[in-house]
Amino acid sequence: MTARTVLITGGNRGIGRAIAEEFIAQGHRVAVTVRSGNGPTGALAVRADVTDGASLDAAFVEIEAALGPVEVLVANAGITRDTLLLRMSDEDFTSVLDTNLTGAFRVVKRASKGMLKARFGRIVLISSVVGLYGSAGQVNYAASKSALIGMARSLTRELGSRGITSNVIAPGFIETEMTEVLPDEQRTDYQKAIPLGRFATATEVAKVVTWLAGDDAGYISGAVIPVDGGLGMGH
Repeated sequence: MTARTVLITGGNRGIGRAIAEEFIAQGHRVAVTVRSGNGPTGALAVRADVTDGASLDAAFVEIEAALGPVEVLVANAGITRDTLLLRMSDEDFTSVLDTNLTGAFRVVKRASKGMLKARFGRIVLISSVVGLYGSAGQVNYAASKSALIGMARSLTRELGSRGITSNVIAPGFIETEMTEVLPDEQRTDYQKAIPLGRFATATEVAKVVTWLAGDDAGYISGAVIPVDGGLGMGH
């Protein structure tokens, strides 16, 4: 796998941190955006908020000066504001879309400038099984994650002729800080719905991301790859 300059948004914890660590382990030049905390050892951590275009511009300037133009972008930053539809405020809905969807648009737009010049790029959007499968209480989150698929496929048609691929990964339930605090009964119920009978590790998601960004996946674009233990199959 050719060593690349990689940017992961939201790379200070959870899946984003695992993705950064896997790219670092494979010898890439890695930067992560963080709003708080630090990135993993070996990564350049830059302060940025995907809802703030000016902060992203500043982050790209810093990354490009230190590591070179971004060749691989992983749009991972995301939030949830879960509640049932009739209790969901306009702000609950729009804030999730602004981070999860419009945030991805902002960072893809900025990264694509260098990719177009280089006639090479790998864009990976981190969606969710919820974007395909649906989930009560997550109308906002599901809408934002589902929309990433249309974004990736439109990017494929628009940028593909310049050597830029754009794909979506849809993780299912992952062993993270959020799932660790779930009550045992709830964890058991979730696991019963998963054909493989367990949650994934963040590293299992990260390895799919690095493969999709690598040389062997250069002819894959506009694809949605689930990492969900079979939970969302058929969707």
